[in-house]
Amino acid sequence: MYVYGKNVALEYLNNNKKIKKAFIQNNFNDFDIINKINKKNINRQTLLKIDMDKKVDGLHQGIILDVEDYKYSNLDDITKGEDSLIVMLDHIEDPHNFGAIIRTCEAAGVDGIIIPENRSVEVNATVIKTSVGTTEKVKIVQVTNLNNTIKILKDRGYWIFGTDMDGTDYTKLNYKGKTCIICGNEGFGISKLVKENCDFIAAIPMKGEVNSLNASVATGIVLFEAVKQRG
Repeated sequence: MYVYGKNVALEYLNNNKKIKKAFIQNNFNDFDIINKINKKNINRQTLLKIDMDKKVDGLHQGIILDVEDYKYSNLDDITKGEDSLIVMLDHIEDPHNFGAIIRTCEAAGVDGIIIPENRSVEVNATVIKTSVGTTEKVKIVQVTNLNNTIKILKDRGYWIFGTDMDGTDYTKLNYKGKTCIICGNEGFGISKLVKENCDFIAAIPMKGEVNSLNASVATGIVLFEAVKQRG
């Protein structure tokens, strides 16, 4: 898998992740990155910008790394804490939204993110770039069925909070203890069955004419209310 961009490259280089090869643009002048690549004896190739552009579909800033595919965690890895905080994504499809949510979750100190295997964006180069490399700091779990996973979480003592326009003001809910916050699809929100399996529905009051928020923005608003309450 190719990952790209200066911040992402530094994240991988600083965290001793296995890097198969580095592709560097011929006029690349970030000597911190170059020195780290040389110090780790990583195989490198210098290319023209036109050849770099062919390798990835995004702003690579002159540096592309060939790394191992992302390794997902399992549910047990993120449910060990006595009062852990988890975010579940109900079929998020936009890699930029997913990357922004990962970055927000890392800033909020969540224990992990749950995504479904099907009809959902996976951790790819765009997600990693948008997350500014924080995919390496947040545990992400892929599951076959969200509703079955919700039942497992409930059996482990979690309260499940969905996000939707029709619900209780998100500031009026109690997010202390084992908590899972669910963010829905960009166009359709959380699915009917997932909504029915939630213990609470958190709504963000809107004062303008727009009746919905970007998925990553909505997740951040509710998540940091939970962080504030949990101290």
